[in-house]
Amino acid sequence: MRAETLIEAINSEFYTGVPDSLLSPLCNFLYKNYGTAALDSDGKVRHIVAANEGNAAALAAGYHMATGKVPVVYLQNSGEGNIINPLASLLNDKVYGIPVVFIIGWRGEPGVHDEPQHIYQGMVTIKLLDDMDVSSFIIGKQTTGQELDRCMREFRNKLQNGKQVAFVIEKGALLYDEKISYSNDHSLKREDIIRHITGYSGDDPIVSTTGKASRELFEIREQNGQTHGTDFLTVGSMGHSSSIAFAIALYKPDKKVWCIDGDGAVLMHMGSLAVIGSAGPRNFVHILINNSAHDTVGGIPTVADDVKMTQIASACGYEYVSSVDSLDDLDIELGKIRDMECLVFLEIKAALGARSDLGRPTTSAIENKENFMEYLRQ
Repeated sequence: MRAETLIEAINSEFYTGVPDSLLSPLCNFLYKNYGTAALDSDGKVRHIVAANEGNAAALAAGYHMATGKVPVVYLQNSGEGNIINPLASLLNDKVYGIPVVFIIGWRGEPGVHDEPQHIYQGMVTIKLLDDMDVSSFIIGKQTTGQELDRCMREFRNKLQNGKQVAFVIEKGALLYDEKISYSNDHSLKREDIIRHITGYSGDDPIVSTTGKASRELFEIREQNGQTHGTDFLTVGSMGHSSSIAFAIALYKPDKKVWCIDGDGAVLMHMGSLAVIGSAGPRNFVHILINNSAHDTVGGIPTVADDVKMTQIASACGYEYVSSVDSLDDLDIELGKIRDMECLVFLEIKAALGARSDLGRPTTSAIENKENFMEYLRQ
């Protein structure tokens, strides 16, 4: 089904959400035609890339109350957990009765091979919607426009009564012809950045964020013939790697703990910066690789290029903050940080993209956890 067909059938003037690889055709259409948080010719904002899925649900509620119209929230099914609270305590018809159309990418769909972090989420995707009283319709490769129209007629009746509905999108079900490329003005490649970090971190434990950063870290260790035991690869739970690393730093005060983070992840749960800064662990290095995009799921821009991340970290209590955009400056900063005993925040401005042949970890998530825990016990 064409993304345009789905958009036309829903007939909404406002979209918000968190990008997803399965929804790339939809995300590319929205960004191509509406940008993000930009005024159109009629003075309206048609599309906002949200910090997280709960943020998107709240934006949708505000839009509905301001206009009386039905908004659309898009997300990967891994983000269902982030909408549970606003669904139950804000949108539900027993509270404010705010109609919303959800478009959900179905990662981990039963019977379709996927990564371990998506398996259980895929199994419970429809059940969670049922439990939250959200009517759903699955769109697959064979779904016709007539089927979609019939579904929308049923959905509109529910929406008029303050209910929420959802289209669950199977892998490959949406199409969009135009090729959208994303870029920024920075030149550093994330894989080169991570390779330099591992050159200075030595045997210190590293917690890496969701997506390609963890895949690149794994491959760098393979290329160098190094152990993977020093690394915890946060393959799921986007936005939480810094909190994982922070707790490890608190309970392993004899080790310097490094966190390799991404801008989309930091924005998703930015409150963790304040919690970390307030505690001020002196053995924690928080590194933000900032390419101002959701790179792993297609490259849709985040707002991180417009945000002074180092100033935020400093205001939250990080003792040493710095920002670099060249390998020479990166090496200077890493050399300093290696010997520091204070809470550090280092932002590294990076380009988008990764190698086309980038692989995935060959160890299971359980093996990664057990090997990492064994290393921490040593």
